[in-house]
Amino acid sequence: MSTIAWWHCFSGIAGDMAFASLVDAGADLETIVGQLQSLPVPGWTIEAEAVTRGGVAATHLDVRISDTAAVRNHADIVNIIEGADLPARARTRALATFAHLAEVEGRIHRVPPERVHFHEVGGIDAILDVVGTCLALELLGVDEVRSSPIAQGMGMVRSAHGLLPNPAPATVELLRGAPTYGTDVALELTTPTGAALVSTLAGGFGSLPAMEITASGFGAGTRDLDGRPNALQVVIGTAASSGEERGGQEVALIEANLDDATGEILAHTVARLLEAGAHDAWLTPVLGKKGRPAHVVSVLADPVLVGPLRELLLAESGSIGARSQTLVRWPAARRTASVEVDGHPVRVKLSSGRIKAEFDDTARVGALLGIPAREVARRAEEAAHRGQSA
Repeated sequence: MSTIAWWHCFSGIAGDMAFASLVDAGADLETIVGQLQSLPVPGWTIEAEAVTRGGVAATHLDVRISDTAAVRNHADIVNIIEGADLPARARTRALATFAHLAEVEGRIHRVPPERVHFHEVGGIDAILDVVGTCLALELLGVDEVRSSPIAQGMGMVRSAHGLLPNPAPATVELLRGAPTYGTDVALELTTPTGAALVSTLAGGFGSLPAMEITASGFGAGTRDLDGRPNALQVVIGTAASSGEERGGQEVALIEANLDDATGEILAHTVARLLEAGAHDAWLTPVLGKKGRPAHVVSVLADPVLVGPLRELLLAESGSIGARSQTLVRWPAARRTASVEVDGHPVRVKLSSGRIKAEFDDTARVGALLGIPAREVARRAEEAAHRGQSA
């Protein structure tokens, strides 16, 4: 059954708070630090401290670094993460988080994502917070992340670019499509790193999902606040599901309604979503408001990719909003083999009771041989049925 982690962001979310909340919930910090030491970035330590914030017992992580001057771009951080010995899902989550950051920062500064220079979020402490959070999720066996609506402060915040409005522009853009609300607290409750983590990793937003609770914890912010605990709560549990749902694969369905997009834009958007890792993407014609012809763009994806795919869908389609829900699917087991048709390789998909030739291959070989693609498909499928796979 699926394990869910739900962040309760009543005082916002920061990278160190997300990391600390999972440590407080039972993720072993010593194990995580051992894994983090494989990152090719020296000169840091992490210590856990038991604290209280507004009367709530919490864990605060004290991350100390010796190098605070380096400014890294997206490629630098990708190389750091890919150069470390990390569990596959933790690496995927961390890379997706920084890819989302690069896309948003590029949009804000009007430069390509690969040319973005990270300042605060490129520091060693931010890298440790993101990768440490992803490692903690993996240690706790978390399959899906959810979140409450996210609190924001007000006033101004200081950054590498000088004073900025609070919430910062990057935070606002990172949380596009996510539920968020303001408070009268004159402090940056949600940081760009925290916003990147929750917007990338969360497969849905709302109240505590139906679950059998197995653990919980609080990650503390650095200072005390008047009137509220400066902490992030995490609740971890096993998703409540029927017997029929067991054994299925949880997926996220992301959708947007479009009534003013051209056919070229719609086709391009679907292609880009598939290139970015979606399980599937498709268009459904509908009648929209005022009787206008419209389309629904639907994307089926792993929950860890909700943030990047949602941003890609909004950017490519021009939609002003998207929605998502969590579903369960039961994909049939299948494998890919290769057969030969008149000396040319053709891929075929093999599943229980069905053999299907890859159309792109049949079209290519058909053009080379001067015969219809359907004839190539017939020969390839017959060859696969006879067990002549290469």
